[in-house]
Amino acid sequence: MTTPWEQFVQAARRGEPKQVPVALIVDSPWLPGYAGIDTRDYYLYPEQWLAINRGLEDRFPGAVWIPGWWIEYGMAAEPSAFGAKIRFYADRPPSVEPVVADLDFWARTIKPADPREDGLMPLVVRQYEALDERLRTEGQGVRMVCARGPMTVASWLTGIPPLMEGLAADPDAASRVLDAVTTTIIRWLHAQLDAVHAPEGIMLLDDLVGMVSKRLYQALIAPHLRRIFDEFDGLIRIYHNDTPCPHLLAALTETNFDVFNFSHETDIAAAKAAMGHCVALMGNVAPLDLGVRGTPEQVYQAARECLDKAAPGGGLILSFGGGVAPGTPPENIDALLQAAREWV
Repeated sequence: MTTPWEQFVQAARRGEPKQVPVALIVDSPWLPGYAGIDTRDYYLYPEQWLAINRGLEDRFPGAVWIPGWWIEYGMAAEPSAFGAKIRFYADRPPSVEPVVADLDFWARTIKPADPREDGLMPLVVRQYEALDERLRTEGQGVRMVCARGPMTVASWLTGIPPLMEGLAADPDAASRVLDAVTTTIIRWLHAQLDAVHAPEGIMLLDDLVGMVSKRLYQALIAPHLRRIFDEFDGLIRIYHNDTPCPHLLAALTETNFDVFNFSHETDIAAAKAAMGHCVALMGNVAPLDLGVRGTPEQVYQAARECLDKAAPGGGLILSFGGGVAPGTPPENIDALLQAAREWV
């Protein structure tokens, strides 16, 4: 009998497991509220953090947690390495304040960061080393590590408007910044992978990519994404981008990732038609309107519709169209799992 993780791997490789896997991206926007603790305590106290993440396996049997055992400080790790100001709160993940809203300044001065010395990155790497050693004594381990993508990280340095304007007005400057950030991301992923014993995958999260035209994407962004995913060929590579971007779907298939987690606003049948069988699809139940505000019956029905549209032929991982949103009731996750078990 295959495990949920084995079903996930088979679907990620565009296969058709006996049961469609359910995989969910969970991190500090949802988990502290789900557990009823202060968000700062979730980051600070390893035993509480471990108990919350371990408890997911008991509460939701059959679910695959992506990346699973994710050591993160919201989106703060990568921009902190470039000097961004981070503010922590009791009831939500930390905020990040852009450093200098001048793309030319960054193009002249930026250098790739060192994940073993800069910002919060070294603390995360050290935590992974200790966590993986502990999990291995229990017959488990860290399977996957994560990074924010080059557009998202660059936007925390300049702010979103200067970066977007620079892509069109000064593509050379934008390319220099994105190149340095991409080198940092590759180093960052390698540092995390080196900290664990038997990693099987990476996840890259970059919603801003969906905001650019196809022309700018292909000229200025695709080479950096491709460089990252090529670096980790052989591992399962998940790309999360839940900004609606139907104009990019076909082009994204050339970026060399395995699994696409995308916006619920894009019909899953349309995504499958546009992307062919080049990547596995991970979605596509609405995370807020249904995941948070809907009833279990509504979530179940939406999940069945996704299965009917995209499961035949394989390459489907049932999920929300994005991460598990703050306030998602556990019963709505149960409904996803029930739909996958009962679909034939």
